Amino acid sequence: MSEYLVNIQDERLSFFTPAGEVKALNGVTIRVKEGEVLGIVGESGSGKSVTAYSLMGLTAYPGKLMGGSLDFNGHHINDMTEKQMRKIRGNEVSIIFQDPMTSLNPVYTIGNQICEAILLHTDKSKKEAWERAKELLTLVGINEPEKRLKQYPHEFSGGMRQRVMIAIALACEPKLLIADEPTTALDVTIQAQILELMMELKDKLGMAIIMITHDLGIVASTCQRIAVMYAGHIVEYGTTDDIFYNPKHEYTKGLIRSIPRMDAKEHERLVPIEGTPVDMLNPPKGCPFASRCDQCMKICLKEMPPVTQFDDIHYTQCWLNQKAEFDRQQKEDRGGAANE
Repeated sequence: MSEYLVNIQDERLSFFTPAGEVKALNGVTIRVKEGEVLGIVGESGSGKSVTAYSLMGLTAYPGKLMGGSLDFNGHHINDMTEKQMRKIRGNEVSIIFQDPMTSLNPVYTIGNQICEAILLHTDKSKKEAWERAKELLTLVGINEPEKRLKQYPHEFSGGMRQRVMIAIALACEPKLLIADEPTTALDVTIQAQILELMMELKDKLGMAIIMITHDLGIVASTCQRIAVMYAGHIVEYGTTDDIFYNPKHEYTKGLIRSIPRMDAKEHERLVPIEGTPVDMLNPPKGCPFASRCDQCMKICLKEMPPVTQFDDIHYTQCWLNQKAEFDRQQKEDRGGAANE
């Protein structure tokens, strides 16, 4: 069996729209070990959610997997039927969807919605499922679970609905939890509580987490590794320290420059990333970030850069790093020749 719980290799996925083919993912490779937290970071439309949904077999029509392989916990997702996927969805892999306000059904009680997940994936009776639902609400920090199970979503605040979504996702103690923008539309205090809760549950249940977000503050405090996505490519991948203290791609550097710093001098301006995202219907030939990059060279516009590997984990796709590596090699060669 593979040492990786999640092993996505060279995934290519497109959406065939009336306007043409939208190449949403272009050779995405992601690996996650058991108990690990991976952050996928990038702006809207970069392919973060599409990557996660494809792992659960939730690619919406007219999306189609065009190449690559997706393996999860010994399952080869590419070859699985919808019936087979239903057995692992919610059971071995769960997802917290982006918007808790619309993810819960307004006409069913909270208890019904949690019990449904338990009854679907386990052999528990209705009574046992109800008891398990009470346990789950207690686990996610909701008081008076017996009373709360009989209430409807509109009777809960945004933070409490997000906790209910986490409870549903954890109903069968999955090996992998995908959190798609789990703290969107929540205020900062509730956001901190939700993230702390997820980390506590990760340690308690030993599950892995894929955290999808555009908020670098969240990944800094929760993730061990980070994949930076742009226009369907992973432009940089590394440990949290690599990404924050030694970023190599200009897009990563731009993201970091655009966040407020606690140690910044007074009145220091944030630096935005100029330009607009790539039109995925007509992607550029070269590096997708070239048109927004201050350091853009001619080759950046013509060819997609190869991978530059800095260590076992940290790598990037950027011609500037290829040039730096070439210059370093030339310098070493000249030094060696001079010594001779």
